[in-house]
Amino acid sequence: MDLDEEAPVPSVLAAMISDDHNPHASPHFHHSISMARRRFTVIGFSFLLLVGTTLSARSDQETRERFYGNVVNSTAPGNGEGSIAKMFDRVLEKEFSENDQPEGSDGGASFNSSVADQQAEIETVAKVTHEKGKRNDTQENNGTRPFQLQDVFSLENEDSDDMTLIDKKNNVFVMSNKKSKYPILQVDLRLISDLVVIIVFAAIGGIVFSCLGQPVIVGYLLAGSIIGPGGLKFISEMVQVETVAQFGVVFLLFALGLEFSMTKLKVVGPVAVLGGLFQIVLLMFLCGVTALLCGARLSEGIFVGAFLSMSSTAVVVKFLVERNSTSSLHGQVTIGILIFQDCVVGLLFALLPVLGGNSGLLQGIISMGKLLLILSIFLTVASLLTWSFVPRFLKLMIQLSSQTNELYQLAAVAFCLLSAWCSDKLGLSLELGSFVAGVMLSTTEFAQHTLEQVEPIRNLFAALFLSSIGMLINVHFLWNHVDILLASVILVIVVKTAIAAIVVKAFRYNIKISFHVGVLLAQIGEFAFVLLSRASNLHVIEGKMYLLLLGTTALSLVTTPLLFKLIPSAMNLGVILRWFPSENSSPNESMQEKASMIEIHNRTN
Repeated sequence: MDLDEEAPVPSVLAAMISDDHNPHASPHFHHSISMARRRFTVIGFSFLLLVGTTLSARSDQETRERFYGNVVNSTAPGNGEGSIAKMFDRVLEKEFSENDQPEGSDGGASFNSSVADQQAEIETVAKVTHEKGKRNDTQENNGTRPFQLQDVFSLENEDSDDMTLIDKKNNVFVMSNKKSKYPILQVDLRLISDLVVIIVFAAIGGIVFSCLGQPVIVGYLLAGSIIGPGGLKFISEMVQVETVAQFGVVFLLFALGLEFSMTKLKVVGPVAVLGGLFQIVLLMFLCGVTALLCGARLSEGIFVGAFLSMSSTAVVVKFLVERNSTSSLHGQVTIGILIFQDCVVGLLFALLPVLGGNSGLLQGIISMGKLLLILSIFLTVASLLTWSFVPRFLKLMIQLSSQTNELYQLAAVAFCLLSAWCSDKLGLSLELGSFVAGVMLSTTEFAQHTLEQVEPIRNLFAALFLSSIGMLINVHFLWNHVDILLASVILVIVVKTAIAAIVVKAFRYNIKISFHVGVLLAQIGEFAFVLLSRASNLHVIEGKMYLLLLGTTALSLVTTPLLFKLIPSAMNLGVILRWFPSENSSPNESMQEKASMIEIHNRTN
């Protein structure tokens, strides 16, 4: 039947209508008609009332669940609207609007989650060619097309052979591996352009802040935020640039391992492992209890505690290297705790499905047990190779590269990347593998020579990595909500400093060193972005709390170098107020520390 044709009226209904107007119809029939009308009226009124009630209930539920997902469904109905969690939700609802989410922060979560849950199939939506259309030609000939600054850094022109795919979430994919009859050298010119832009802007930012007497880390972070998606949008291939920049933290921790003394590692081992574990567990416990007292979910509180316990290894280590403090006692304790946190990242990823309700508690415990077993095996094999293979390998490389250090430098980099790759394949982390590689080489007599060869590579990729972190920061979003985000950052700094200082002090370190370590660990690390994204996909945390944690992490990374700048002044103030021991007592303390290190070293020998 065509849509334009009128549907025939049913014969029974037509008979009822015609008989209703028939004066010769029987009274019994008129009574039946009136009863039917009343029934239809009652049914219609009931239907309208039901629809109205459903719409109003749905409207109220949508208002509450717009940014909370299944949180409302998982809470008890008798909690009341006056709980602290509900009031906090209303404050966040008022602060963050729907259209205020940073660009690209959701990352097409609905599309990706549907594919991950096997509810959808990936399909190509659009294939973009680089031929100019007639409309653009007309606009360019008439001079009506406005000039945009990002066009200078864009390589999308008619001479480009790269095919581009765009899905319905505006995710852009570059087809660089095209089939060809002959083997050809393929070059991604967009990636080259992006790397040139980020390196140039990182250099400019570092130079400007160095001339102003500020840490160059701030220049790297702000340079990345300016050219990133939240700024001028100069970077086209975010994934490729961030992947290349990941080598920065790998080489940074490799060089850190080369400077790490095994004797000092044994001295700070208890506070690094047990203290780092106590810090994470204590934050998770406090946040979980706070969530229950405020009427929120326990799983959400536990995740926030684990999220806040992570500190930035790259930023802290870069600061310690600039201040030549990596060999100091507070530097060794801080580095040990940071390395332990990097090891725990894999365990936290195994915990997230349990918090999200996607797997049982037993399955989560089994996953953590497997990771601990793999970590033990990895460290055991690394220890065996340290005493058997590594010294002979380095001596051979020294003999082969007697004329030039090119081969030795390449071998050192290859050894670092191989260890990082093996660690990642085992389900650990790239950072742990690179640090273990550095520690393995630090036991040999060629540690200083290796460090001199790796330092230029480390500096380049470290600047690239810090700038890529800056690209995750949306300056416009931070500026619009600077009040609530700054208050959150101050709260995080105070709580993390206090907890870390208390934990370190429990291992019989003086209050000055404990406070110094606490301030160094007071920020939220860059791995928090990965944890936050994963938790959002698993519905552990959603909506406004996601935006709050995202903005707090970004602002924390920006303000951390400025906070480190205030550490000497805070130390001097503590000495004046007699909170910290004076400088006169420091030689005795340092002698005691050296004596303890020598004693442990003699025992191990």
